[in-house]
Order: sequence, then C-alpha cells, then structure tokens
Amino acid sequence: MSTVASVGTEKQGLKMLVTAGPRAQKMVGIWLFGSAAWVFSMVVLGGVTRLTRSGLSMTDWKFSGNLPPLSDEEWQQEFEKYKQSPEYKRVNKGMSIEEFKFIYWMEYAHRMWGRALGVMFALPFSYFLRKGYITMRLGLRLSALFALGAGQGLIGWWMVKSGLEEPASEYVEPRVSPYRLAAHLTSAFVIYSGLFWTALSVVMPEPPAESLAWVQGAAKLKRLAIPVSLIVGITAVSGAFVAGNDAGRAYNTFPKMGDVWVPDNIFELKPTIRNFFENTSMVQLDHRILATTTLISICGLWWSTKKLDIHPAIRTLVGATFGMAALQVTLGVSTLLSYVPVSLGTAHQAGALTLLTLMLLLNHTVRRPSMSLLKTLPQVTKTAW
Repeated sequence: MSTVASVGTEKQGLKMLVTAGPRAQKMVGIWLFGSAAWVFSMVVLGGVTRLTRSGLSMTDWKFSGNLPPLSDEEWQQEFEKYKQSPEYKRVNKGMSIEEFKFIYWMEYAHRMWGRALGVMFALPFSYFLRKGYITMRLGLRLSALFALGAGQGLIGWWMVKSGLEEPASEYVEPRVSPYRLAAHLTSAFVIYSGLFWTALSVVMPEPPAESLAWVQGAAKLKRLAIPVSLIVGITAVSGAFVAGNDAGRAYNTFPKMGDVWVPDNIFELKPTIRNFFENTSMVQLDHRILATTTLISICGLWWSTKKLDIHPAIRTLVGATFGMAALQVTLGVSTLLSYVPVSLGTAHQAGALTLLTLMLLLNHTVRRPSMSLLKTLPQVTKTAW
C-alpha cells in the first residue's frame, strides 16, 4: 500500500507529512511504527502487572524515576513501606520478601518501560526536526502525543494512589479505582491510536485506489466501519471496568451468569448509574453484551463486503478483522471459564488492542483519496486476463 506514496504526489497537491523524499518518509514511518509497538508492549506489560497484583508494590513516585533497591537493607526498607499499605494488611499479610521482590520488579519494569519510551520518542523527534523532515502539521500532532505520553505517567500514579488508600469497608479488598484504571487504559489506547494512525499517514498518504468504482465501494464501507470502530472502542474501555472491579472472577460460567441469564443484583447500588461502573454483576454483564455486539457488528461488516466492489486488500483486511474478533471472543470466554489466569488475561488484553489496530487500519485504508488522485482514476479497474 505504501508504494503509492511518492514525491510526485506532493507536486500534484497532496499534503505530505514528511518532506525530503521517500527515504525520510521511510525513516519517520519506521520510528512511529516502533513507538506505537512500544506503547502496545506497555499495555500488555500493564496487564501482566495488574493480573499479578503488582501495581501497588511501589508506594511512592518520583518524577525523575526511582532507583531500584540494590542491597538487602534497601529491600527491607521498601518492604516495610509496603507493609504499611492496605493491600499487604488485607491481602498479602505474611508475604515473604522474595515474593515482594517479584511484584516490585514487575511494577518497576512497567514504570521504567514507560520512561524509556519517552526517551525513545523524544530523541528521534528532535533529530527529525533538526533535519527538517517533519512538517509543521506533523510536528504539532506529535508534540500533542508526546504531551499525552508525559501525562500518562501522572495518570498512572493518580491511579495507583487510589489503591493505597484505606477501603471504605473492612470487608473490601484494596484495589485501584475502576474509574482511574479506565482513564489510564483509555489514555494508553488514545496515544497508541494516534501514533499508529500518524505512522500510516506518513507511509500511506493515499489509500489504495485503482478505479472510481473501488473508491465508491470504500466510501460505502467507511460509513459502516466508523460506528463499528466506536463499538470496538467502547467494549475495550468496558474491559477496564471489568478489571477494576475484579468482575472477571464474579461469574465464571458462560453463556449464563451462574444459573441465570441476568443476576438479580445488577441494580443494587444507588444511584442507579453507579451499577454500570461499580457493580461487578452489571459490569460483567455489560462487557458480555458489548463483546457479543462487537462480534455481530464485525460479522455484519464482513458480510456487507460481499456486495461491494472494493480493493482486494480491503476485502482481505475485513476478513482478518472478523477472524480477530472471533478469536478475541474465544479468548474472553476462555479467560472467564479459567478464572482469569495471567496468561489468558494478558492475551485477551493484547487481543483487544490488536482488534482496535485492525479497525484503525481499515478506517485509514477506506478514507477518501485526494482530488489529484481521483482525477487520474478510470471508472472501473482494468483486469488483465
């Protein structure tokens, strides 16, 4: 798909994001795709951190970064800090220092991986700016994404801090606020989506289009792809509330929830709106409904392509998206029935971001070509026999 990009298109009026020719375009594209992949790995590592209950092991945060304990005395000091936390007192009381080291290293790796991403992004960004490869429009977009990335660290600490506070009831396990967890995950998804979309725009300034008929077919598909993408995004965010309320372990049966289809206690919290975000029964039911809706919607999207005249690459992409949606639902059900093991839970979170990636790629691929390209296209594609 990237072969359509050329310096010639820039001369014809296409607004390129990268100047200085195809080589600079390739370098910036690789950097942005690498940054997006790094954010993807951050999301996966964050999922592992949460599933291993490691997120509350570090009880303080420094903007400049924390050095890890290097001696037995320093480890003991960190362990004593953790012993003052509600999680240790109510969940991990009696934990050995070796067990503490494992969860500490998990959280430390997650935080340092995020800081390394900042360096990995900032240094090439400065280099490309100095070389004059990046246009003003791209520079502003990347600056905004960098600011979001910096803010993500603050959101992460804001989230962790909620789990270090004493729960309202002695019978409630300490955990981070589901609202803050959802904000942290949503922010990561926004940053990833921004990087991935921008990388695509750099290497593929024009969508694949060889005829006006294919352009018209892509436009019809786009009208369906946008609302389906919205459903995919909402479903992914609802997963954060499932994790934040530990709702995945509330009912480990499928398709019923226990012995019933709909539990009686889904509206036990007042005001009623709280149930959609804090009631474990309602939160899991919502996620099941949204996941099923996502699968049906993507199935409908795939079925609609059978009647559309579209580029073969787009048809293949829609098929891959449908396959990923089916796999994601399978992973979700398997995670549920297995009582949320770390391996399946992590795969399910990675699957959500993979499905979002495919929807981003699809929306980017079916966008409208520039007027300069449209003027050169034949009405129908000529097929060589």
